[in-house]
Amino acid sequence: MDNTTILCTSLLCMPMVRGKAMRHTFAKKSKYNAERTKRHNRNFDSIVEADYFDKLLMLQKAGEVVMFLWQVPLHLDGGTKLVVDFQVFWKDGSVTFEDVKGMVTDVFKIKKREVEAKYPIEIKIIKRKDI
Repeated sequence: MDNTTILCTSLLCMPMVRGKAMRHTFAKKSKYNAERTKRHNRNFDSIVEADYFDKLLMLQKAGEVVMFLWQVPLHLDGGTKLVVDFQVFWKDGSVTFEDVKGMVTDVFKIKKREVEAKYPIEIKIIKRKDI
């Protein structure tokens, strides 16, 4: 037998090698085949989201966008939240909430409707063709 032992707590069991716990990492496949990517030292859930981030950077350099926030949580009743991909502050003073979607799910539709009922905002859905 090798030097592997098993560390068990009340909720978790993991293999240990030389006294150090080893965590298993598995590449999680997206349900809708979105390919995760890394750009600008950030991890994006899809290539389309990363492309839109690049577009916002270009608009910011051009002066159309003052600034933007990424992965903005909007809290709902019952402890749930909707994380919107971008909150964009435009040079004309307007602010938009934008979510990049390849597939609009029923859960997203419900959360979007709840957020728009609770807050005085509208969430714009960005598709590949909009970039």
